Amino acid sequence: MSTQPNKQSVWRRKPIAEMELESKKSGLQKSLGLWQLTAIGVGGIIGVGIFSLAGLVAHGDETHPGVGPAVLFSFLIAGLASAAAALSYAEFAGMIPRAGSAYTYGYVALGELIGWFIGWDLLLEYIAIVAVVAIGISGYINAFLGGFGVQLPDSISATADSGGVVNLPAILVCLLVTWILGRGTKAFGRFELVAVGIKILLILFIIGLGIFYIDTNNYDPFMPSGFGPVLTGAATVFFAVFGYDAMSTAAEEATDGKKHMPKAIIYSLVVAMVLYVAATLVLTGMQNYTAIDPTAGFASAFTGVGLPVVASIISVFAVVSILTVMLTFLLGVSRVWFSMSRDGLLPKWFSKVDRRGTPKRVTWIAGLGAAFLAGVFPIRLVADLTNIGILAAFVVVCVAVIVFRYTKPEAPRTFRLPFMPVVPAIGALFSLLLIWQLSWDTHLRFVVWLVIGLVIYFVYGRKHSLMNPDSPRHAELEDTPDPQPGPK
Repeated sequence: MSTQPNKQSVWRRKPIAEMELESKKSGLQKSLGLWQLTAIGVGGIIGVGIFSLAGLVAHGDETHPGVGPAVLFSFLIAGLASAAAALSYAEFAGMIPRAGSAYTYGYVALGELIGWFIGWDLLLEYIAIVAVVAIGISGYINAFLGGFGVQLPDSISATADSGGVVNLPAILVCLLVTWILGRGTKAFGRFELVAVGIKILLILFIIGLGIFYIDTNNYDPFMPSGFGPVLTGAATVFFAVFGYDAMSTAAEEATDGKKHMPKAIIYSLVVAMVLYVAATLVLTGMQNYTAIDPTAGFASAFTGVGLPVVASIISVFAVVSILTVMLTFLLGVSRVWFSMSRDGLLPKWFSKVDRRGTPKRVTWIAGLGAAFLAGVFPIRLVADLTNIGILAAFVVVCVAVIVFRYTKPEAPRTFRLPFMPVVPAIGALFSLLLIWQLSWDTHLRFVVWLVIGLVIYFVYGRKHSLMNPDSPRHAELEDTPDPQPGPK
């Protein structure tokens, strides 16, 4: 039986019962069922990983050699680490169906400072994910227009590393998804379900047609650069094998979060990994890895086998399907931000919701931040920055689920992670290994962001936390009346 740290301590932990009471008073609309949650998870996982990052890692760039067909191994390694973490998320999600995801789990199990650390981390990482996906979409927009003989000037359609000044298509896509999400969770859930259905049909179409154009000579050599770049590639494509973590931030908007969240997390990852394995085999079999377009891999592959019309079709539907990734992670960052604000760690202004039950203020702030990153930064830089943050979150969640299993064994769990503590330990170790593979400048940017966050926490968050008895907001939970029940 553990003892609760002193209320003045940075290690004070949020009680589950208190979080459940706050959730009832959040004002967020509960409108997401099991299949909508699964669609959000699949929508967050499958997207730019298949349509852009697979080609980037297979082909390589000026600083990273191409791994060729062995990109399949990069996905499998990343998927293994992600699966171990996914089971850890599933156990927490069944206990604490509350907005905030890894931030909330860290706060409950490891204390406020760790919760802040991972919440602050996710604010940047989720925004960066939206930006990465927008950059990937812009490549397909250019490929689609190119099929009709229209070529946008590099100055307004590419980032600085590609000779551009600003990536206007990427900026406009960021603003579009922000507007969609701002329409409310119910409308977003419907859009996501339809768009994910389109996405899966598109990928099945690509795989089914592409099989007939596979040249097995393209698989030789299968691992042209050795295993080291494959492991580095796993750190890059790790971006492509999470998404369920952002989906878990919507737990408070689920109709039955304790029952549906664990299932949705597991279902979404299984579907995604099966499609990733098949798609990467087709991509590297259709075209030699040295000829793959790193920004629009499948479009270039079908053009290379004499099917430019199919390439244009793929470009159109790739844009629609990749939008779901942006929507999922923009949802994620807005809910983490909302949750940190509600807990008093950030100003209360950020946790206001509109009449649709949507935290529109933070949604638009995050959307504009993503538009800025997408407009001026190269995709590899933003993808690596994203991955180090998510990997850090995975380490925290895997450690937290072990700690919480032994400190709170009596807590009701609708899903119990098997082979405790081996599975979460594997997830933590794999995540640390992939963090090590990222470049030193990525580590430096991450550390700088965390230092900024620590300053904000000690200047503002620690004093205003609802867990602090001396905070002006400490009595807020007891004083807040229950809201009127919203539409189901």
